Amino acid sequence: MNIETKSDDRRTDRTTRTRGVALSAVRGLALTPISLVGSVLCFCLTLVSVALVPIGIGLVTTPWVLTGVRAFADWRRLLAAEWGGVRIQRAYRPLPANANPWARTFGMLSDPATWRDFLWLPVDMTAGTVTALLAFVLPLYPLEGFAIAAGLWRVLPDGYWYGFVRVTDQTSAFYAAGLGAVLLLVALWLTPRTLHAHFRLTGAVLGSGQGQLAERVRVLTETRRDAVDTSAAELRRIERDLHDGAQARLVAMGMDLGTIEALLEKNPEKARELLAQARQSSADALTELRELVRGIHPPVLAERGLGDAVRALALRLPVAVEVEVDLPGRAEAPVESAGYFAVSEILTNAVKHSGADRIWIDMHHTEGHLRIAVTDNGKGAAVIGAGSGLAGVERRLGTFDGVLAVSSPAGGPTMVTMEIPCALS
Repeated sequence: MNIETKSDDRRTDRTTRTRGVALSAVRGLALTPISLVGSVLCFCLTLVSVALVPIGIGLVTTPWVLTGVRAFADWRRLLAAEWGGVRIQRAYRPLPANANPWARTFGMLSDPATWRDFLWLPVDMTAGTVTALLAFVLPLYPLEGFAIAAGLWRVLPDGYWYGFVRVTDQTSAFYAAGLGAVLLLVALWLTPRTLHAHFRLTGAVLGSGQGQLAERVRVLTETRRDAVDTSAAELRRIERDLHDGAQARLVAMGMDLGTIEALLEKNPEKARELLAQARQSSADALTELRELVRGIHPPVLAERGLGDAVRALALRLPVAVEVEVDLPGRAEAPVESAGYFAVSEILTNAVKHSGADRIWIDMHHTEGHLRIAVTDNGKGAAVIGAGSGLAGVERRLGTFDGVLAVSSPAGGPTMVTMEIPCALS
């Protein structure tokens, strides 16, 4: 039984390796025209557009061209992460939303990330194309040796060279097949690594390199400022809610009690009526205080953790919500709080604006990250920064080095994914 199990394991391992090589070859074939055509086109358009800046035409075209180059680079970052497991940091400086063409053009041209993109394009169209093509050719070339041995040598020109083997007859064709077998073994080992080298090359040029520390300082400065602004806004909200809600009710209740004290002997009936009113005011004030405390830090979040807090939140919504939680432990309290209020904001947006009648929440922890996905079947078209509250969620997560991604095509569905680096206890 053990021998059979080991044999099955080896067979499964060989099948997995073969599939990996075939997948790498197909991906290399797909990347070859992308690297060559896409990079050449982006490089030429950028060169021409920047050259036209002194005569004014480039002021209009350059922001559009550089935005396209950034979109192309972002797509390659995504492929590097999904196909090669290489994460490449995106470090473009933000531009004012209402900037004029002059400010946008020179703002983008003064960004070091723009010049990293421009430097990467010729590298991608040369070395990037070669490495992608090699990932396809390496496993394909040995098959030629087998085809030659199978009879292809008869239609080939006399003295055809396969590698260092000169094919003239069936015997030399078998030598070509032997060389093909050796090359195939090499290709099984080398093909995935060649494709990985393609993505590592992309990361080496597109990545922020020596400026990574400076970029990290800039990001931390922005997130700290956002955290301070968010805390100040939260304090103002709490003060406003206390002033307009519970405080006003307590002041009114104090006045009622003073009136009751004066009416106890003169008009007991009126005093009892005001006493009942004061009792109701105290109950309303207590309810508002509880709601305020729940808005600051829900008790269920502190007592039972993020999963149960989100489930409790979902039960209060007027739409059907499915919650799936796979958290083997608890994160730190600030991380749980950030995740809870981020989910709360996204659910509020979905109920108010999406027209959805069903929402799915998936929460799990993997590779040192808390990942939360909220999906609804609404009308879609949700955009960060379009007044939907998603920009605030992004700032809240940014305080913890978290990221927010939104997929919301017109017509739906909308999927909002959050990822926060953290450890569970």
